[in-house]
Amino acid sequence: MKAVALEKYGSPDDLRLVDLPEPKVAPGEVLIRVKAAGVNPVDWKLAAGYLDAIMEVRFPLISGWDVAGVVERVGPDAGEFAVGDEVYGYVRKDWAQNGAYAEFVSAGVRMLAKKPASLSWEQAAGVPLAGLTAYQSIKRVGITAGDTVLIHAAAGGVGSFGVQIAVALGARVIGTASERNHDFLRYLGAEPVAYGDGLTERVRHLAPEGVDAALDFIGGDALEVSLPLVRQSDRVASITTDEVVEHGGHYVWVRPDSADLTALAELAELADAGKLTTHVDRTLPLAEAAEAWRLSASGKTRGKIVLTI
Repeated sequence: MKAVALEKYGSPDDLRLVDLPEPKVAPGEVLIRVKAAGVNPVDWKLAAGYLDAIMEVRFPLISGWDVAGVVERVGPDAGEFAVGDEVYGYVRKDWAQNGAYAEFVSAGVRMLAKKPASLSWEQAAGVPLAGLTAYQSIKRVGITAGDTVLIHAAAGGVGSFGVQIAVALGARVIGTASERNHDFLRYLGAEPVAYGDGLTERVRHLAPEGVDAALDFIGGDALEVSLPLVRQSDRVASITTDEVVEHGGHYVWVRPDSADLTALAELAELADAGKLTTHVDRTLPLAEAAEAWRLSASGKTRGKIVLTI
């Protein structure tokens, strides 16, 4: 099969389109013919060696944890899906090696759900990691109808899903973003505020009594800004720093465990009900994965970058 791979830790310049054997299909897994693969910042960070202290990586490394495609073969004891099923999922195994930047990827049934019928392959591939990250963050802080929620980087890949999920739950959302993304946030249902000095005061202007919960999807001073605004520090979640735990909050690293089969199905239901969509900023062919990584690292994209296979 064709795949984009690295022979060792490196940069986008080290990515190569190569021929590699199709992945094996273990019990409880299916083989997916990949239609599209989502690109996430963790892909190039992992490939650069930034996560070497905490994650097992084997080479040649095929990156990519987000997939949308068609079931090609069903392994032993994997009857949840059948050949021809259209699926999407967060394919993160016990070590990183055989990812979604390829014509085929094997995945455990616990990592998959039926693809939302209302989304294109590219849109579906943009959902799993970012959508589940937002979903799990929202669940950790217990967002419910009537809450006022502050979401940092609300126009980004994770943030845009966080806005939509929170709005679907009946929450009021205040979202930080650059000025050029304010209309986009209004479209998603959020009240935008600009980054930069005076952010706390701008949020206070919209919510004089503070907010019920805050989600840090960007880092920097987001946690520092959030803590004085929330009524309870245990209703703050961050995906960027474990310092939030010292204040009683939650450090979220998205999990591909069995509970997320339900979560992926719930996200699909929201999409098919017209309450959740994926803004695909750029679509590139597999051979241009290096350019996709450069765009991702620029931090200037709105929504998702997706590779098509």
